[in-house]
Amino acid sequence: MSFAPLPTVDVAAVPSDALVLDVRENDEWAAGHVEGALHIPMSEFAGRLGEVTEAVADGRRAYVMCRVGGRSAQVTQYLVGQGVDAANIEGGMQAWDGAGRPMVTDNGSPALVL
Repeated sequence: MSFAPLPTVDVAAVPSDALVLDVRENDEWAAGHVEGALHIPMSEFAGRLGEVTEAVADGRRAYVMCRVGGRSAQVTQYLVGQGVDAANIEGGMQAWDGAGRPMVTDNGSPALVL
């Protein structure tokens, strides 16, 4: 049995107005995240799938993010299996931060990757 390759993108290829789906846990999100990202921790994902399908209802691609790309790869694979246009962000938040892409926190403190 073979599987189709997982759609993957480099952080530089993520459009600034993209729908970024962050599947990290709450403490990781609080430390720093992409402004405007949709936060659904992987541990809550099955119960909140409707939020994703609603966000991509207009044909938008979901760019899935975690810390380094492992959890987001699993979620991306699941979404693609559900017919959602999704891509895993290669290297996750560590690559995002390393590329100098902007990050924010909800409380205004300096953003970092946990």
